[in-house]
Amino acid sequence: MRAFQEVAYCSRKIALQSFSYPHQRAARTFWRPTARNHSSSTSSRFKILFLGRDEFSCHVLRELHAARDVWNDLLIATNPDEKTGRRGSQLSVSPLKTLGESLKIPVHTIPHTKLEFRHWEPPQPFFITDPTSPPPNHVVITASFGRILTPTVLNMFAPTRRLNVHPSLLPAYRGPAPIQHSIMNGDKETGVCVIEMLKFKEGIDAGAIWGRSRVPIHEGAMFSELRDTLGSVGGRLLVSVLRDMRTGKAKSEPQSPLGEYSHASTITVADSAVNFSSMTAEAIVRRHRAISHQRPIITCLSTRKTVQLHSPYVLDSAPVSLSDVPGTATFQKSTGTLAIRCLDGSVLSVPMMKQEGKALMEAKDWWNGAKGLGLVHNGELTFLNEYSSVLPTGS
Repeated sequence: MRAFQEVAYCSRKIALQSFSYPHQRAARTFWRPTARNHSSSTSSRFKILFLGRDEFSCHVLRELHAARDVWNDLLIATNPDEKTGRRGSQLSVSPLKTLGESLKIPVHTIPHTKLEFRHWEPPQPFFITDPTSPPPNHVVITASFGRILTPTVLNMFAPTRRLNVHPSLLPAYRGPAPIQHSIMNGDKETGVCVIEMLKFKEGIDAGAIWGRSRVPIHEGAMFSELRDTLGSVGGRLLVSVLRDMRTGKAKSEPQSPLGEYSHASTITVADSAVNFSSMTAEAIVRRHRAISHQRPIITCLSTRKTVQLHSPYVLDSAPVSLSDVPGTATFQKSTGTLAIRCLDGSVLSVPMMKQEGKALMEAKDWWNGAKGLGLVHNGELTFLNEYSSVLPTGS
């Protein structure tokens, strides 16, 4: 089986738009497999069931919706509205539902719990009672869906018509949080793949690759902008794959063996906890860029109270008075920030703080409050480097 060959996207007469990264653009090429053809052609346009929930899936859907030459019917299945906040005072609505309704696409909701989802049946015309001969023009597509489709549901679609849009260069970063882990690990490049969905026992995100596109990660990239770019690139790649499937030109290739950083586990509260003795200032800033949309990064005082660190950045020159001991902090008047010593002598600068039970405030005001509590000695304060016992469990 031959290796992937890079094919210029423009040669497929589908222009990739430029992206919003400063000083550079996302990759403008798709990598398409040259393995043997696994798909059959279909003269009719596809009937597509699209499953997703968040902004990544929204960007994929926009590209798919615009490609009217590949689909005849398009339906959405997404998460139901959820009550959140104190005493359910707020209503959380799936971004994909909102987008679908604005585009006049029929929207169906799945059950609230994963247990109930095991018995979920796709809407018509996708629900079939004879899985031995699923219609060749029926396609199920998932993009950041967050649920595992049961064998019963998958069997309602031909194996080559079960597609997932995954934001990584598989097999790297299989799992639910590939974008976050690629930023945290300081990768210079990531990408998106369109793969075949396998049954749970066969492996998650382990299916054959129908198409792949590479995207650079620019310095300072935040999760949200990288997510949006990957969603748009993934949507265009998906459309290209579907067009090739219609003509019988689509090809897939098995994934290569697992490499470094092969699994991208769910982001938990433990991922937000920083340790100044084992992390450099640069690593902490990367962590902020990767997960702050979900969880602010935190440290802990000697009082066992946690403190959120907002908008941190690497300080080029450390204050002369700052100790070399990691976890030691002082207020720097010239920048109006808290300077914290980290691994290898690096220094983290933090302009905004939020202590447990308190409001978000500027570093100067937080520092004055810390002095009032007797936490500052000789112009310095020390954060704990090990405080796992005070973190919430099960999150």
